[in-house]
Amino acid sequence: MTARDALADLRRIAFLLERANEATYRVRAFRSAATTLAALPARELAARAKAGTLTELTGVGDVTARCVTESLSGEEPVYLRRLNATEGVDLDEATAALRSALRGDCHTHSDWSDGGSPIEEMALTAVELGHEYLVLTDHSPRLKVARGLTPARLRRQIEQVAAINAALPEGFRLLTGIEVDILADGSLDQEDELLAQLDVVVGSVHSGLADERAKMTRRMLAAVSNPHLDVLGHCTGRMVAGRPPGVTGPGDRGHRARTRPPSDFDAEAVFAACAEYDKAVEINSRPERQDPPKRLIRVAVEAGCRFAIDTDAHAPGQLDWQRFGCERAARCGVPADQVVNTWPVDELLTWTAGHAG
Repeated sequence: MTARDALADLRRIAFLLERANEATYRVRAFRSAATTLAALPARELAARAKAGTLTELTGVGDVTARCVTESLSGEEPVYLRRLNATEGVDLDEATAALRSALRGDCHTHSDWSDGGSPIEEMALTAVELGHEYLVLTDHSPRLKVARGLTPARLRRQIEQVAAINAALPEGFRLLTGIEVDILADGSLDQEDELLAQLDVVVGSVHSGLADERAKMTRRMLAAVSNPHLDVLGHCTGRMVAGRPPGVTGPGDRGHRARTRPPSDFDAEAVFAACAEYDKAVEINSRPERQDPPKRLIRVAVEAGCRFAIDTDAHAPGQLDWQRFGCERAARCGVPADQVVNTWPVDELLTWTAGHAG
């Protein structure tokens, strides 16, 4: 039998485990093994598999070695076969139609902040998923637990994105961005000059989530009116479920498994402001967030808001979580043409540029 690509099989297993929200250590085992074995000449890899010495290499365990041996013998690894057989249920028609209309993802993280993978790996996974673009939105300085980017680091990241784009497949574009903290007074946690350079700015509240209703409403209204903000991220800040054992956070640094009630604010006023200033309300696809709740998505639809269905991915496998957001959006009657990441990249960028006047 013809040998399979053993490293591709290991990476596919890691992707499917991430997509299923499995424990981080399981994902890391397969991805680390793939990295180690990628440094070996093909002849040595085959010889070690035949001799049973793969586990002598750092980062290669019994399970990953068995998968490699099966791949090189021309068989789909049993571990991969089981994952493929249990990878999820079919999407219903409305959800599938909305998911197929999406062209990109406007909220993602890399290992520059609290994500778990390099920018290049996130971008190439987005290419494999059929995206036309991906917006890189690492955190801003005040969120120190997530290694938020200082102005100097953000400038370096902008330069790196340009270099990465030069090497990416034709027809795909990595966009610059940030998930900027909305501070207590509604201002945005980054220099205006830098925010003006970015393709897409997502603004989110990460602190003071228990503030009283009037204070939180003023804070969010100030942020929405800021010409640099394009997307209002996970607007209630709620957490509806903790993470599985062994999963320490999204990608994952500095996060603890927990539930958290939604913040209290005047949703009708905030969504009316989003419609007035032509800003998008994010439908966050993370399983533990499901933010906003469906009742608020319906309020935003009635207000005439635009939306962005985003993954808030902190690892490559999580980039395929958009189907969760699409299911909630479809249930709430969100029109596909009101979802900004169904637009071609040039249309998206024309829209964001218009906010700055």
